[in-house]
Amino acid sequence: MLRALFFNYYIFLCSFTYCKTTGNKYKGDQECSIISSFQFQVHSETQGFHFLHFQVMDERPETELISIPATPRVSTPEIQTPSGQRSPRPAGQKSSTAWTPTSFISPRFLSPIGTPMKKVLINMKGYLEEVGHLTKLNPQDAWLPITESRNGNAHYAAFHNLNAGVGFQALVLPVAFAFLGWSWGILSLTIAYCWQLYTLWILVQLHEAVPGKRYNRYVELAQAAFGERLGVWLALFPTVYLSAGTATALILIGGETMKLFFQIVCGPLCSSNPLTTVEWYLVFTSLCIVLSQLPNLNSIAGLSLVGAITAITYSTMVWVLSVSQQRPPIISYEPLSMPSSSAALFSVMNALGIVAFAFRGHNLVLEIQATMPSTFKNPAHVPMWRGAKVAYFFIAMCLFPVAIGGFWAYGNLMPSGGILNALYAFHSHSIPRGLLALTFLLVVFNCLSSFQIYSMPAFDSFEAGYTSRTNRPCSIWVRSGFRVFYGFVSFFIGVALPFLSSLAGLLGGLTLPVTFAYPCFMWVLIKRPPKYSFNWYFNWILGWLGVAFSLAFSIGGIWSIVNNGLKLKFFKPN
Repeated sequence: MLRALFFNYYIFLCSFTYCKTTGNKYKGDQECSIISSFQFQVHSETQGFHFLHFQVMDERPETELISIPATPRVSTPEIQTPSGQRSPRPAGQKSSTAWTPTSFISPRFLSPIGTPMKKVLINMKGYLEEVGHLTKLNPQDAWLPITESRNGNAHYAAFHNLNAGVGFQALVLPVAFAFLGWSWGILSLTIAYCWQLYTLWILVQLHEAVPGKRYNRYVELAQAAFGERLGVWLALFPTVYLSAGTATALILIGGETMKLFFQIVCGPLCSSNPLTTVEWYLVFTSLCIVLSQLPNLNSIAGLSLVGAITAITYSTMVWVLSVSQQRPPIISYEPLSMPSSSAALFSVMNALGIVAFAFRGHNLVLEIQATMPSTFKNPAHVPMWRGAKVAYFFIAMCLFPVAIGGFWAYGNLMPSGGILNALYAFHSHSIPRGLLALTFLLVVFNCLSSFQIYSMPAFDSFEAGYTSRTNRPCSIWVRSGFRVFYGFVSFFIGVALPFLSSLAGLLGGLTLPVTFAYPCFMWVLIKRPPKYSFNWYFNWILGWLGVAFSLAFSIGGIWSIVNNGLKLKFFKPN
């Protein structure tokens, strides 16, 4: 009995097997191939005692899971002896009706451990069939905010993508139409939408392009495609700007919108000493820091849902209110005239850059997908793509009406600040004050929600540096300290360098390859389609077109700075 207990104990320590049984009923040798690094033999005696002998095999790498197929159930011919034991049956002898056990999984296995062993092996077999492959996991990922929780789903993916994809950049699309006109404006917006949707699909598919590896961050995928050093040089600056730069812009826009909301609601009853613009920036930053204490990316799914709802609502309200009002009498839909052909060319490049910059969020696609569980039967790209399709359907329902409706309502009279500024400038007295205040309040809520998801990669970088040095997870106080520090650094940059908004065209051109160029190159370098095939040509052409447009839009941004001038006013926000 004691040896039987030891047998059960060692069976659970080993990684369970598919076995082949040979021998007779009571004296038999079972040679079992173990998935782990051991091989054992079980010797059963007539008295039912069990002995174990372990033999260490060659070690295999820990990151490789080798599935061993089940051994064919072929029993040795046997005959029944008078003593009750089994012995080899001569050739040509008819088979006996006596039963011979063929595997541990058999429910009739005559052993005191038959039932628990059967359950264990069945569970192990089901697990292997479900997983199918072993993903090499970095233990540090369990401590970082992006990969700390992996219980995401298609709904979370839709919330995050919609929150990241619709924002303040959509409100300036009518400005691009003022330079491009109806035909070229709609055509460029449609092409950009289809192009970025294709590169989004590429990123979703490349998340687990290599078996056993998940690329949880955009920089990791760039390193896998372009190499360790070149990948960092190409992807680090654009992704950092799209995260930290967007967070700074959200503080500026959110603070200014809060100021406008207060002025509309308060009206003539405002105190004689209202808050300054910098103080409103500080109020907005404080709210962002409080919300940023949520630990990981999955925990802000509720905030992303709020951001998605508010984005859809205020985008719809802005263009509906603009279209429903009477248009200005001197409106014109002709593209704005420029003094020279070169100036006209650069203005068109700048307008195309505005259109391209309206499609953001690709720097967060892999991070969002990293929050989902993935198995061989249920890979993460299935719910991710399902949620992304829903999100980008609503993104199209927001961007196209804002661009077309805004240009129809204001034409080339559209101010450089976008449709929200135009609505306030032309119809602040004709639109009910409550509707106008609600629109501004929704913009504030959306900026608060967008700040969280765009700041998450920066939080992840801070904590990755800490955990790699200390080899332990961040405590609550350390994590809170990082986020407070990041919030106030973004506030300081926004106040100290208020002219950064004038560099949006230039910086937008420099970050454009993250959305339109790099994914196409990554597909060719990682998936390796047949050379000179349609897939090969298509992705190389799209990638180099993205690089060319990036250079052209950057030149257009530089021309805009030179033409309009750049006032370097430090610590003097408008």
